[in-house]
Amino acid sequence: MATIIVVEDEPATLRLIAALLGAKGHRVVTLPDGAALAATVRAERPALVLLDLELPGKDGFALLAELRGAPPTARTRVVAFTASASAARERVDAAGFDGLVAKPISPATFAGEIAQLLG
Repeated sequence: MATIIVVEDEPATLRLIAALLGAKGHRVVTLPDGAALAATVRAERPALVLLDLELPGKDGFALLAELRGAPPTARTRVVAFTASASAARERVDAAGFDGLVAKPISPATFAGEIAQLLG
């Protein structure tokens, strides 16, 4: 299956996502913030990054700009992850995210949403 990097600062949500995706056979790399995101993307070469928009330090928009601005990570598929999905939709699209997943997730449908985003 796919390698997926999940950047989420809420430990319980991070554990739930890792468990749900791991149960579907994905290799999940978790990060509690974006400090090491670019280096992790370069090292792991993930099929998808699920990136919380509201993180300590740099937010998801700033982290996406960093990824898009560097040739080794520019084409990485990055999906926004936020509790403010309806309010953020236009900004997410304008920033160049490859999709949007709303919080809170539904354990029954979450893995299917990710499968669709993976293509």
